[in-house]
Amino acid sequence: MSTSTATTSVVNLQPPQKLVQPYIQTSLTEVTDILPIKPPCRIFFKNELEQPSGSFKLRGIGHLVQKSIENALQNHPNKTIHVFASSGGNAGLAAAYSAYFYKVKCTVVVPVICKPVVQEKLKSYGADIILFGNTINEADQHLKNLLNSVDLESVSPVYCHPFNNPIIWEGHSSLVDEVTTQLGKQEKQHLKGMVCSFGGGGLYNGIYEGMKNNNVEGEILLLETAQAPTLTQSLEADEVITLKSVNSIATSLACSYTTEQSLEYFKNKSQIESRLELIDDVDALRACLAYNKCLKKVVEPACGVALSVVYNKIDLLYKNFGHLHPDDIVVIVVCGGSCTTESDLSTYKQMITKSESKL
Repeated sequence: MSTSTATTSVVNLQPPQKLVQPYIQTSLTEVTDILPIKPPCRIFFKNELEQPSGSFKLRGIGHLVQKSIENALQNHPNKTIHVFASSGGNAGLAAAYSAYFYKVKCTVVVPVICKPVVQEKLKSYGADIILFGNTINEADQHLKNLLNSVDLESVSPVYCHPFNNPIIWEGHSSLVDEVTTQLGKQEKQHLKGMVCSFGGGGLYNGIYEGMKNNNVEGEILLLETAQAPTLTQSLEADEVITLKSVNSIATSLACSYTTEQSLEYFKNKSQIESRLELIDDVDALRACLAYNKCLKKVVEPACGVALSVVYNKIDLLYKNFGHLHPDDIVVIVVCGGSCTTESDLSTYKQMITKSESKL
């Protein structure tokens, strides 16, 4: 086990009516006039990379931790609250930051291939890190074994799945609450839809619920990579399937399965129509580089997947949002990510060059 040198003291929280959530309101920025290719409508970026943990994951997982702590304080005030998560990336960082925010203990099990930059950030939040297994699934299984040995007489555990929990989706839906408020009543009428990357389905489920709650009758364009076609294959099979292998550079989208609720939402066209497109990993890398050139910020390939529709796959925007007018609005969720650094961008350039030389 590798642990942080920082100590996390568990505060004696009094059970209030409601704790302050750890996630923040992020900016909504119009980028229509600074994109390299003129889009058919107004394009806004919802900047989730501004979240303290680096990604949108803090909304859902922060909400889950908040609700779990409120419940523990109400029903088990004498127990020690301990957050547990298994993730080599943004879900683990969101859980660790949430525990840090509330000053409770946290343990994160990560695969042995977890990037050093992620491990250091986890430690900076005071989390205890356990390196185990080669995949997230193996790390998660080890975490569940740990949870089975927790003394429930003295500890109130909070288990954070990366995406499969209705409370997490409820937290993610706050993103749409903010978008509609930030646009205002007049502009909201022009909102034709939202674009997001698809991994396990947590963000999609939250956006779907948020659009429904705010009476937004638009479309959701989902994008995943051909190297991690989780939703694509489940839709083809008409049931949740588990991919035998996931080999995507967009590691944060590399989930081997999705949620039953995602399939149900996708099939329900009554108010919100969902569409799905596959792009190649290399297209996600191109979008990361274009975004960095445009806005001087770094995001993960998982985020580049969604950004590709305004940088290098704009044909998908025309294809999926038909009859767009110049004053119509499409919001792209810049989901962020802490698993990519400035130095990684040079590697992406080399990978793109290598892929092009094969053509």
